[in-house]
This record gives sequence, structure tokens and C-alpha cells, in this order.
Amino acid sequence: MRALCWEGVDSLAVRQVPDPELRNAHDMIVRVRRSATCGADLPLLGGRLPFQATGDVLGHEFVGEVAEVGPAVRRHRVGDRVVVSATVACGSCWYCRQGLHSCCDNGGTAPAVAESAWGQPTAGCYGHPRALGGFAGSHAEYVRVPYADVGAFPVPDPVSYDRAVFASDAAPAGWMGAELGEVGPGDVVAVWGAGAVGQLTAQAATLLGADRVILIDRHPERLRMAERHTGAETLNYDLTDVPAELRERSGGRGPDVCVEAVGAADGAAVPPTLAERFTGRRGGGEDPLAVREAVHACRKGGTVFVSGTFTGFVDTFPLGAVMNKGLTLRSARQHGQRWIPMLLDRMARDELRTEHLATHRLPLEQGPAGYALFRDRADGCVRAVFTPQG
Repeated sequence: MRALCWEGVDSLAVRQVPDPELRNAHDMIVRVRRSATCGADLPLLGGRLPFQATGDVLGHEFVGEVAEVGPAVRRHRVGDRVVVSATVACGSCWYCRQGLHSCCDNGGTAPAVAESAWGQPTAGCYGHPRALGGFAGSHAEYVRVPYADVGAFPVPDPVSYDRAVFASDAAPAGWMGAELGEVGPGDVVAVWGAGAVGQLTAQAATLLGADRVILIDRHPERLRMAERHTGAETLNYDLTDVPAELRERSGGRGPDVCVEAVGAADGAAVPPTLAERFTGRRGGGEDPLAVREAVHACRKGGTVFVSGTFTGFVDTFPLGAVMNKGLTLRSARQHGQRWIPMLLDRMARDELRTEHLATHRLPLEQGPAGYALFRDRADGCVRAVFTPQG
């Protein structure tokens, strides 16, 4: 089959790779219809994660049709339309039973590596190196889906592939930021990043009763899209003193909930031994620029939720502000299995619309060009969505 593979730093190519096969009774094979880019792919594209190898298939946000099922799969049949959570979780460990699927004990392929990096093993993810708990990615014609009855969900008839693909990762990540940030009626919510996850966080906050939602970014086309499709207010951080403006819009206090949906920037102040361990290179680390601003802008006693992608250590983190302001700081990889059925129901009822986020629809053969657009924010790209088959 054809797949979009990593060929080296900032280099991708579509190549022939072996077809996926069922490896145990709970697996199924999905024929991919749509697969989307994601900000979490950019550290992989840039070669910032250790253990990445030439030929690794990227992608983790996808929807398609069931092509083959293992004998123990009970909830899916060949031909069913399904969306698959980007998080690979077993569904039966203690963490999965608590709804913390991205903390699954059994979903990753290399628990010893995750344990050495983060203290405990975590769930798997498509499109990541196997040594980091990953599975072959979704930018391909077919994908093997482990724990199929846990991680795949039927797509309701009224929901198109272009809408459903965002239920795989971006929509649950957005809902998670709002729900675990404890957004409630009357709240003022600020969201850093007007990409897909930021816009979907804004929609979730509105559905949970927020009084004002403010999206912060510097790309005018993203801010215009957010105003049009989410109803949120917007701030361009290149033109505005963001903390001062947020205080002005929140009665002088600051937002009740601040959600960071940006991720790490490269920094230079991390000791080489730490940078090497988590970024696979010397002389740089991860700089939590948006997290710092969110912590300083949030009202005293408020909540900051970090949903952007970080892989290791960060420096210059304002822990003193967290403590002295009495903030609640939370974060997680998205627990997709917890929210995807509800999100699909909302999509079917037209309460949640996501297809506008697919600003560029491309055949799989144009995957390298799609990632260049997405990485560089060129031509107004919010997400590139690939169509391996029809």
C-alpha cells in the first residue's frame, strides 16, 4: 500500500510499505478515507523526537471503513464507517476504567521507554515511533487498529467524513481543555492558539456555558475564521498587550479559565543532558511561551489547562506565579474514548461543525506539500486533510 513516510528532518515521501495485518483477535484493519495533519506531528516532522526512523508512517487523526476484523471484535463489521481515537488504549486497566485513556497502562508498545522518560508508561498513539509507544500512522491507505472495540466508533449517517475526521483527535482535545478546565456558566475563557484545537476548545467552552470566549493568535486568516465559525472574540498578540486586554474584558481580574493550545517553541536555556534525553539533540529544549502568558494572565484562583504538545523538560516556567496566585494547573493528552461518542452525536445534530477546519484537501500523493503548507501556516492553512482513497 501507499503511505506518507518520514525520510529525515523536514523531509517526507509517499512510498510503498507492507499492508497491515491482524496481529491478535481484537485488531481490525481500517481503509482510510480521511487523515488530517496535526500540530503534534510537527516535532516528528522536524526530527525532534528520539528513536524516529526513516520510513516511519506519520498521521494519527483519521476516519474510514472497516476492511477486516479479528475474531474477538464484537462492535464492528466489515463496511462500517468508523472514526478512530488517536489514543490507543486497552479499555480495561485501572486508568481506562477511570476515563483516563491516554494514561493507559497497556496501550503503548514500549512501556520501559515511556517510564524512563515520564516516570510511568502511557497510552500508545498512531504515527509515533514504536519506542515511544506508537503504531504505524494514518497517512496511508490502510491502518491496523488495536483494541478495536475500545478505540473505534461508528460514524452516524448524517455525519460526513470531512466532519467526522476531527472527532478522532482535535475535537476531543478541544472538549477536554474546556471540560477539564472546568468551564462553567458565566465564565470568561481565553484560548491561546486559533488552530483546529483552539477553535474547537472555543466551541466547547461556549457549549458549556461560558459568557465570553477569547481566542489569541497572530495569523489574521485564522482569527477571521474563528470569529466566523466559533463566535469567539479574538486578539492578535502581535498588535495587542494580551494580559492587559484580557483584564479589560474580564472586569479587571483576568480570565477564569486559560487554555493553551499551541505547544512548545524551541529554546536555548535547557541543560544539554536534559535536552538530549527528551528532544534527541543538544543545545535546545522546549519553551512554554504561551503557557507562561496564560499563567500570568489568569485570574487568581483560576485554572490553566495545557493541551499543546510537550515532550520533555521546559525552562523558565513561572511556578511562583502558579503557587502565589493559587492557580489550578492541569494537562493531558486527549482521552478520546471518553468523549468521541458524545461529540459524534453533537456533530449529527449539527451542534458541532468542524469541516471548515479542513482548509486544504489533498490526495495522499501531495502529502509532503500539504505538510509544508501546514508547518509554515501558508495559504491560510489550518489543517491539511489527505484522501488516500476516494
